[in-house]
Amino acid sequence: MRWLLLLLFAAFNAFADLPTMEDPSRGQGQGIMETLQNYGFDIVVLLALAICAVGFLVVANNCIATYSEIQSGRKQWKDLGSMAGVGSILLVIIIWLLNQASDVL
Repeated sequence: MRWLLLLLFAAFNAFADLPTMEDPSRGQGQGIMETLQNYGFDIVVLLALAICAVGFLVVANNCIATYSEIQSGRKQWKDLGSMAGVGSILLVIIIWLLNQASDVL
């Protein structure tokens, strides 16, 4: 029985390579500095995406808190509508500004 388990779980050579590194979205560039700048651009775009995600979570949290206050009778439905409307406008402005900032880079 032990020999059977030993044969089943024997260690064999693995012929796996590390994955190749991807080029940045703007291409590899002519030199190392240009390539690093292109990677920096990708990092800035990812940070902008994270800022948009945090903004969405803040708006959603405020809408949920307003809905909770509606249930307890402290606020009305129009407060929730105004919170969602203003929050969505702010999200559109944030996305537009970050898009403009990435075009400047």
